[in-house]
Amino acid sequence: METNQILLQRRGHVGHIVLNRPKAINALNDAMITAITAALRDWETDDGVATVLISGAGERGLCAGGDIVAIYKHVQAGASKEIFWEDEYRMNSYISRYRKPVVSLMDGVVLGGGIGVSAHASHRVVTERSTVGMPETRIGFIPDVGGCYLYSRAPGELGTHLALTAGTGTGADAIVLGLADHYVDSTDLPALAEALAVASADEAIARFARTEVPPSDLDKDRRWIDDCYRHDDAEQVLAALESSDEPKAREAAVELAAKSPTSVKLTLEALRRARGMATLEEVLDQDYRLGIRLLHAPDFAEGVRAQVIDKDRNPRWNPATLADVDRATVEAYFADLGPDELGLGAAPVPAAGTQA
Repeated sequence: METNQILLQRRGHVGHIVLNRPKAINALNDAMITAITAALRDWETDDGVATVLISGAGERGLCAGGDIVAIYKHVQAGASKEIFWEDEYRMNSYISRYRKPVVSLMDGVVLGGGIGVSAHASHRVVTERSTVGMPETRIGFIPDVGGCYLYSRAPGELGTHLALTAGTGTGADAIVLGLADHYVDSTDLPALAEALAVASADEAIARFARTEVPPSDLDKDRRWIDDCYRHDDAEQVLAALESSDEPKAREAAVELAAKSPTSVKLTLEALRRARGMATLEEVLDQDYRLGIRLLHAPDFAEGVRAQVIDKDRNPRWNPATLADVDRATVEAYFADLGPDELGLGAAPVPAAGTQA
């Protein structure tokens, strides 16, 4: 059950999953996802486990996302990584439907796939050190792992703003967005973990959660964010940001314009479609359609190269502008995959001990 990249610990009636790649800010890979899922399956039917706890090793954060360098190298070598997306998205769904409390400690960096392993849990804890977001448009991808499900349900257009600009928020922002539930001082996390071993998740968290959460800077910007991002067309959003009297809006315009035009248009469309979807699983099916196609599109490889491989931060997007990404192209990305569909949205709710 244990690999050196996932540590599984039992203390009292808590089963503790520790993501253990601290040098990579615990970025997820295939083996880690398999190990997490196996542990969840075993503990779901273990009467000795009342609560599952998920945390990250090291001081930098819970999880910086999926291991995009490994995925990039596999794709460049001609290998397919569809199985990674499939296993990860099934894990995301399983966590959201888990039959016991799952407490995620969203301390430090929590990005991309880190959201998927934590923000779908039943009890989500952030701290003053939390940096939370879905930065995928920066690398020619879309907010996956159910990120569009969460962002589409955030107040107003706050989720749209962060999704399109690849922005991040604080712990207080995460609570406003609906990505987290409780705010705990980072120094209290070890004591919280100890309390979970002998008390219920609700009781243990209540001992340490702040009754007053610090103000959210993101929420303070709600007026101009809602006004500029209310459009369903990315070019209209950009124009509204550029023409706004609010300096922060014009800064957001610069950020948005620098992102992959294809990713920006797909992300906005995905968010709008997700608003009309009833379940996380429907959105994960949509993520899969987009992810499979984007994996082999030019912007993903170019985005990873510019941000992580060569680190020149100067991606050459193709197409280069929002205007060059037509409606037919957008629609093609959302097309049904036929027999290759993930199919989570059509699946029945799993029985105890089975994977979603």
